[in-house]
Amino acid sequence: MTLRTALNDFKRTRDRGRQFPGERRSTTGRFSGLDDRLVHVDGDGSLCDYSYPLCGLTGIDRSRFGVETDATTWFDADGDQRYRRDSGAVETVHDRGDWAVVQTDCTIERGHVTRFELRGDAPDDVSLRAFVGFAPDGREGQQSLLVHDGAVEAYHRTEHDFVAVSTDLAAVEGQIPERLPELLDDDPVPFPRATGERRYEDTTLTGGVSLTAPFRDGGVTLATLLTDATRTDRDAALSTVDRLAGDHYTPDTLAEAGRTQRRWRVPHDTPARDCVVADLRVLSLLSAANGARIAAADFDPFYVTSGGYGYTWFRDDAEISGFLLDASETVDLGLCRWLQRSADFYCRTQRADGSWPHRVWPGDETLAPGWANARLESGSNADYQADQTASVAAFLAEFRRSGDPIDPDRIETTLGCAVESIDDTLAEDGLPLECQNAWENMQGRFAHTAATFLSAYAAVARAPVCTALRDHARVQAESVLSGLDALWTGDRYALREHEGRVDDRLDSATLALVDAFRVADEAVGLSPDALDRLVTHVETTLDGLERDTGAVRGLIRFEGDDWRRGTQDAAKVWTVSTAWGANAAAQLGALLRDRDDARAAPAYARSRDLLAEILPGGSLVQATGYLPEQLFDDGTPDCGTPLGWPHALRLATVAELSAADEYRAEPVRAAE
Repeated sequence: MTLRTALNDFKRTRDRGRQFPGERRSTTGRFSGLDDRLVHVDGDGSLCDYSYPLCGLTGIDRSRFGVETDATTWFDADGDQRYRRDSGAVETVHDRGDWAVVQTDCTIERGHVTRFELRGDAPDDVSLRAFVGFAPDGREGQQSLLVHDGAVEAYHRTEHDFVAVSTDLAAVEGQIPERLPELLDDDPVPFPRATGERRYEDTTLTGGVSLTAPFRDGGVTLATLLTDATRTDRDAALSTVDRLAGDHYTPDTLAEAGRTQRRWRVPHDTPARDCVVADLRVLSLLSAANGARIAAADFDPFYVTSGGYGYTWFRDDAEISGFLLDASETVDLGLCRWLQRSADFYCRTQRADGSWPHRVWPGDETLAPGWANARLESGSNADYQADQTASVAAFLAEFRRSGDPIDPDRIETTLGCAVESIDDTLAEDGLPLECQNAWENMQGRFAHTAATFLSAYAAVARAPVCTALRDHARVQAESVLSGLDALWTGDRYALREHEGRVDDRLDSATLALVDAFRVADEAVGLSPDALDRLVTHVETTLDGLERDTGAVRGLIRFEGDDWRRGTQDAAKVWTVSTAWGANAAAQLGALLRDRDDARAAPAYARSRDLLAEILPGGSLVQATGYLPEQLFDDGTPDCGTPLGWPHALRLATVAELSAADEYRAEPVRAAE
């Protein structure tokens, strides 16, 4: 996203109550990209790259497609869109009345293929009209075009991007970007546009191009390719984009290409199979080639209202890895390679002090912009998110125990250093020192951070590592269990202790205590009183954080949450919190069932009830199948879409309920 496109969005949306001007939204449309390029296909068929975090290349900043008969008609945003079966190929049908244009998109490595085919009683002479605006190296200026035989190249310095068609490349014209007076004008500039009077070089010194290509035998293919000129020379790039644009692609072959990219499988008898496929597809979309995941497609690269989403948080990534490991123990999804890649990634990126930084660029694993890097500075732990290190340690320990790691000794060494780092941030009273929370908006001694510490210690205590490390972890797990007593208020575990006071607000992140207690029960054992407290805490938290607006139902993050409310007075419903609630209730049911406790049945029922809102047809699921991070009371989705964390939680919850024979495909309450 460039400043020009951000300003255009600001002009279009500044008066809307359910959108934040200046952002790039993905709450409509679908993504393609199961390698290290991520391309958004909106309802009008337009393409936009979200690839920079994954591969360091910016690619398409904006685009537009249409058809030319007697006149040019641009596609509208109401295209009928879907994924083709289980693949990453996106099909968009543009209805023209008696005829239609079927657009099929599939991202193949760093190339993207778009096939247009005519259906019905189409006119004899139809041409594709296309506008594609590249932003090589993220630049809006100092760009240029090269027009080759059958392809156009846009470049700045390192990044060179190409577009080609399968038929005849005609009416090629560089598009002059908005001039300064136009940027300052109240109205956005539509593209493509007539260039009119101009300087000789204006239509060459640009990254945007307008072109025409005739349909031949009812179809035409348009391909784009992103390259790094230090690794791929021009002749090789032109050969590749020409091959991608060749007529050999059809909707079926593109769907097959989208299937062969997958690194997972879903048996046909899997419960909620469509849902499981959707979750794995989303997690594939958000993954770089090394397996590191961005939190979501980055809708806010200019930090208009957030700190950006196109980065790898070690907490989020490790939690997702843990959920995938849990699900794999129930359903054979073929995720061994995924899990190993994640373990390798964590071992490579651990710092010398045993911790992990706030966030990194997934593509090259370098330090990303962040605000919680006290361990790299001389500051206090208050600006450090200790739960990130604990979450990674918990996954590595579980993977060492129940997975099939290639290098178990390397994992054990990493775990030893991680435990030392967690020890450094654990106070004598068994609670973490003051640090930042999971939501990254507070400081204190949090119940959620304590839960991740307990999970990490307990997982190490039952992992096949050296006796000394296991024994030490067991002692530390018992210390954290005891320390949590200080946060017990009578009907819940408090959100945090801060400046000597207990903040007893309800917080959905404290639902992590269920998984922590379940692992701790196997490592050190739970007392009946601890289990009773956990049951009461879950019931109080789910009851207190649930909101039903008529249009949506689910859990808010925490009491008093005022982030991105816009004109809305109340806190918004979050899919992460709702999925966390469903998963925690399912795990609580398993913990109780192991004791033949009658409270297991209502726990499972509560899990199914919350899960229904995030299953297809539920009030929090979009028509695309995606789970956005949060929703306004009227059902308008907002923020990162799709967000990886709730998709992984949903997958693990379906697997947990299925393993207990408690999954039900119950009808969902219709939204009002």
